[in-house]
Amino acid sequence: MRRRRLAAELRAIRESKGKSGDAVAAALKWSASKVSRYERARTGLRPREVEKLLEYYEITGPRRALLLALAEDATQKGWWEEFADILSDDYQQYIGLEHEATSIAVWHVAVVPGLLQTEVYARHLISGYSRVEPTPPSMVGRTVRVRMRRQQVLNREELQLAVILDESVLQRRIGDAPVMYEQLQRLAQEADRPNLTLQILPLDAQHTVFGESFVIFGFGADSDATLQEVVSTEQLRSGYTLEGERETYLHRIAFQMLADAALDPAASRTLILETAESHWSGANRRANA
Repeated sequence: MRRRRLAAELRAIRESKGKSGDAVAAALKWSASKVSRYERARTGLRPREVEKLLEYYEITGPRRALLLALAEDATQKGWWEEFADILSDDYQQYIGLEHEATSIAVWHVAVVPGLLQTEVYARHLISGYSRVEPTPPSMVGRTVRVRMRRQQVLNREELQLAVILDESVLQRRIGDAPVMYEQLQRLAQEADRPNLTLQILPLDAQHTVFGESFVIFGFGADSDATLQEVVSTEQLRSGYTLEGERETYLHRIAFQMLADAALDPAASRTLILETAESHWSGANRRANA
């Protein structure tokens, strides 16, 4: 994410100077593909290379200092990189987006999103994946730790989180009845957060949007270059991101349509608690009878 911010800044400077990527590459004796890769944040730039660019663009003063500091910062590692041996590149990128975003919009049709999962619910999910691709118990435990640590972003006051869940998520058994009851109670509790809007799309609502779950990451305009939104979708073993303006815009429209069809936050919280009692509390009592 630091690399994306730096890339957006440098791309904005180049465009403001009226320079083409080919012209910059020729002047610095770089390949055109190198300029393209760093401006799309596909590869990073060493601080010395950033210095050369800023000299070429004649950037001085506070902005030069800010960009050089950002270049140094981009070489630092995120906390999740200590788990690189068990996390795919896609997942690491996802955590980086989550870590830097100022807004996150989540639509999920299958399970409770990771940011709102209880530890036991998360362990059942991750253990389930390990049955498809056998995984040592220690690796399952470390993956659960990663998911729990991700949830620290919920405490960032500048983060605005909007979550829409299909009602089936509340009724889909993950683990046993106590696991589900605890998870729904957690959802109701998290719904009280001032920076979280949680809505449920009822099964009998008018469904106008169909498709996979997705997450939209937004980034504040805290500099001269505004970062584009990023959409992430998850597959069984991997995920992929979309950064094109048209794709992210279409997902934003879809999310708004889902929000319009969903229950309001108060009614959603009531439905969560009612489902906890009707589906999972009674089942728990029968199991203990």
